Amino acid sequence: MENQDNSQLPFETPISIIDPKTESIDLISDVWSAAQSAAEDLLSDDLFTREEGLTRLVAIDAVRISPLIGYMLVTRLTEPNTALRVKIVRALGDALASNLDVHPSSRHWVSMIRQHLAQMRTRQVYSLLQVVEHDNSTTTHIDGLLNLCPYAANHLAEIAVDRKTPIPMREQAIEAIGRVGFLDSIPVLEKLALRLESRQNGQKTKPFTLPPGCKETDLLPAIKKALDCLHAP
Repeated sequence: MENQDNSQLPFETPISIIDPKTESIDLISDVWSAAQSAAEDLLSDDLFTREEGLTRLVAIDAVRISPLIGYMLVTRLTEPNTALRVKIVRALGDALASNLDVHPSSRHWVSMIRQHLAQMRTRQVYSLLQVVEHDNSTTTHIDGLLNLCPYAANHLAEIAVDRKTPIPMREQAIEAIGRVGFLDSIPVLEKLALRLESRQNGQKTKPFTLPPGCKETDLLPAIKKALDCLHAP
């Protein structure tokens, strides 16, 4: 993990920590000071310190209130410790769900997070799928984040067809496409289904070698289920 100069973090002015739900400014100074300290801990090289930083951010509701804190969590979606990454996804997903209303401050929060999620690449999307694989109770959180990423469908499709990717992770990508409703991925899934059905029927003339224990045709049920969801009225 790259070291970062926490003293140069681009923290926004305290006024942006105002609670968009209540517009309360009573504790701005105290909340912002606590949020800044916790956010810096989230960038630490020490796992325990990062965990403590996230715990404090969640405790003071800074993730929901501040777009910058939300952005910092987006940058941590590739957190190397999977258990902590699960907590980060939960915190970010919960904040997203709380901000999906008509309040101007909430719309601003969602808009800012959407901009940052738009910068996600296949590596970050893969990290999200690993979270679901580790803890499937995070599915709703993951789907909410993927739905805000305008290029998520492309990244998921890339993972789904990549023969070097483990079958379980490809299956996670396919299931996510169906759950979120990425219609642009229909041609990719249909083409993959045809190829796998052809192989299953013994019509493939040049099979490739898969690692021991892998069976690519096991993806067919997930593909068919996803396509049914995508074709549903």
